[in-house]
Amino acid sequence: MIQTENISAGEKTMLGRPTWWKETVVYQVYWRSFFDTNGDGIGDLRGVIEKLDYIRSLGVDFIWLNPFNESPGVDNGYDISDYYAVAPEAGTMADVDRLIEEAHRRGLKIMMDIVLNHTSDRHPWFLASRSSKDDPKRDWYIWRDPAPDGGPPTNWRSYFHPSCWRFDEATGQYYMHSFAIGQPDLNWANPEVRQAMYRMLRFWLDKGVDGLRLDALALLAKPETFTDAADPYDIRYLTHNPGLHDYLQEMNREVFRHYNIMTVGEVAFATPELGVLFVDEERRELNSLFHFEVADEMPAWDMVRFKRIQRRWADALRGRGVMGQFLNNHDHTRQVTRYGNDREYRVQSAKLLATMIHTLPGIPYVYQGEELGMTGVRFASIDDYRDVMMKSRYEEEVGRGRSPEEVLRELQPLSRDNSRTPMQWNAGRNAGFSAGEPWIRPNPNHTAINVEEAEADPDSVLHYYRKLIALRKEHPVMVYGDFEDISGDDPHVYAYVRKHGDTAWIVVLNHSDAPGAFELPEPYAGKTMQLVLGNYADADKLLRAGKLELRPHEARILSCVI
Repeated sequence: MIQTENISAGEKTMLGRPTWWKETVVYQVYWRSFFDTNGDGIGDLRGVIEKLDYIRSLGVDFIWLNPFNESPGVDNGYDISDYYAVAPEAGTMADVDRLIEEAHRRGLKIMMDIVLNHTSDRHPWFLASRSSKDDPKRDWYIWRDPAPDGGPPTNWRSYFHPSCWRFDEATGQYYMHSFAIGQPDLNWANPEVRQAMYRMLRFWLDKGVDGLRLDALALLAKPETFTDAADPYDIRYLTHNPGLHDYLQEMNREVFRHYNIMTVGEVAFATPELGVLFVDEERRELNSLFHFEVADEMPAWDMVRFKRIQRRWADALRGRGVMGQFLNNHDHTRQVTRYGNDREYRVQSAKLLATMIHTLPGIPYVYQGEELGMTGVRFASIDDYRDVMMKSRYEEEVGRGRSPEEVLRELQPLSRDNSRTPMQWNAGRNAGFSAGEPWIRPNPNHTAINVEEAEADPDSVLHYYRKLIALRKEHPVMVYGDFEDISGDDPHVYAYVRKHGDTAWIVVLNHSDAPGAFELPEPYAGKTMQLVLGNYADADKLLRAGKLELRPHEARILSCVI
């Protein structure tokens, strides 16, 4: 744990209580695309075990694993049919036990991805629920009568389909599914459902899991009335409904507070004002959250918008709670493609984005391959894609008479498969991911972008990530430092200060294909600056009369005493 003895009492109030999980760096492993050990073309838990030393070499603390529970795979594991079993393609319960043991032996923690909002339609609970209106588990899910015209109860959409309702002929009612048709929503208003989920959480925590990533958390509580939405395309009505925080506080009392763990909630449509309710340390709900004001609501890079989002969240959470910092994960296009320049400035751009994520307030998340500067992919045919959300939208739009080529071009940039292509270990067949036929095609550029190439290049994105993460372990300013944006609404240069005790780090980023400049304001202009880290080899050529000359996609971290 970072030493914080020299922080004043006032600073501790401002920064929040020093805690081990605030100092962590999380590495997300989308295991089905990470490493395949049995040649079936799907990554597995043994593949994660084999690569633990690589993960540890990055300097990270936590491994976040996407769901590995038994599942039909409609949504790549987010449709769980048995919370207490392991998907055969992932491995066995013995593999889980060994993974936890081997990770702990290396000083790594395991974060499990838990789906609370819904199950698979093949889960025994749902099979019982749909069997009869009188079944004891009927109320474990959301069932409603048809509208007077026989259609769906409301005009609500799901994330994946034009309607969140599916008619069940056997009982003459509709069930609600906020995501795929095969993912019926649980009824969290039923205390039996909540207690069943708490028992499940305790089962995994008792096995030694160190953290929980809670999926689709904002959707647990349903609207008080089931009436048509004025704008069905704005699906915020599915989230942040009354009762949600009652459930989370109960979950904390029943489960979280009894374990020394880290919890993070996936909270869609969270504003800073809503987000602080989840993570305020006095409310006893969650440790941290993901918000999606960037990843979901900023389709292309907008520096001014991004800065304003960061300022608002920093102000709201200061001294109260913590958020996760990320630009991509398994649901979003790779960051260097979506928000950077993955062509002539791929390396510099990947390093700049990494610098930003690891120096802004919050817990940094590294998605597998991000540390290589892996890019998004554009397959030529919809048949090469596996993303259920993309395929559903493709079918919907083509069904309206639109050109298939036009729809494909429109959907390609934000397809979730951009980040789900296999991890690129080497330039060989299937990127070294599998000896069999991969479940999804590798990115063709794996011949140039891969772990072996990066390990051999001292100036690679990989080695830069290791330096960044090591800095976070050594310098409390990166974790507990206060935050001040000193660049205003400059559309290309982002400059901010992290202050801790008598130390100030100034981070300056030129997020542009063109050269830029930034003049340090008072009280930093006259200070002696030292370079902490830069993404150009000669970045120690720093100041001229207090002005920084910046090359395309240049990132510098400077330090001074205040």
